[in-house]
Order: sequence, then structure tokens, then C-alpha cells
Amino acid sequence: MHLTTKGKYAVTALLDLALNETNDFVPISDLAGRQSIPGPYLEQLFRYLRKADILISHRGPRGGYKLSRPRNEIKIGQIISAVEDRMDATQCSGEGNCSAGSKCLAHNLWTDLNYQVQSFLMDKSLEDVLKNATYKDVNKKQKNYKLLIATG
Repeated sequence: MHLTTKGKYAVTALLDLALNETNDFVPISDLAGRQSIPGPYLEQLFRYLRKADILISHRGPRGGYKLSRPRNEIKIGQIISAVEDRMDATQCSGEGNCSAGSKCLAHNLWTDLNYQVQSFLMDKSLEDVLKNATYKDVNKKQKNYKLLIATG
């Protein structure tokens, strides 16, 4: 099972959007700067998230991105599924041919792990994750950092 930077960056960026939610569209450069994620890479990820109806976008001077629905309706598992290849702990992609064409001794264990991870991620919304007080501290630091940059 492997979670790549695609999934980690997508979740982080959407947590940022949810935490700093307004009625305005947020430029990708703001998100990229606050989270230290390369802008072009984030743009690629956001294309997948738009296709999955997790984000909406608007072009132009006041353009950018925002969540397509309330943050309590967007599940972490949906975000990861939109940008990642299938996360799988089995060696056989779940087909059961991992040991010379048949199931290996641990096949059911890894299949159960896949199910548990998927259930966990689909049970957690952006809202659930943001209830953690740590995110409030991180957000405060980011806002102070942004203020420092703006004032020189």
C-alpha cells in the first residue's frame, strides 16, 4: 500500500481550502504558497479533483478554486481516490493470483487491510480532520507568515 505525494498534497490543499473558506475563489498561488506545494503540480491535481466534482473553478482575475460542497460532505477517501492510483496492500491487485496463480497465505489479511484503510478514509470528512486543534495552530502560523511577507 502506498500513498504518494499526490494524495498527501491533495488532502493538504483541500484542508487549507476548507480552513480558509470564503465565498471567493482562492488562487492556486495562494494555496501553493501557504502549503509549500509547487503550483504547477497542484494545478494538475486540481484537474482531477474538478473532474471528481470535489472542486469548482473560475477563470479570470478573481478566479481560482473552492470546494464544490460543504466540507463535512467531502471525504478524505474521495480526495485520495480522485488523484491516486488504487491503494492496495496485496501483491496481486486483489485478483488472488499472488502465489503461482493462487492466493498467497496472507492474501485475506492484505485484503482486509485494504478494506479497513478505505473505510477509515471514507469515514473522515475534511470537517472531521479540521476539528483537531493542531490545524488551528498551523493556520495561525501560516497567517502570521503571510503577514510577515506582506509587510516586508
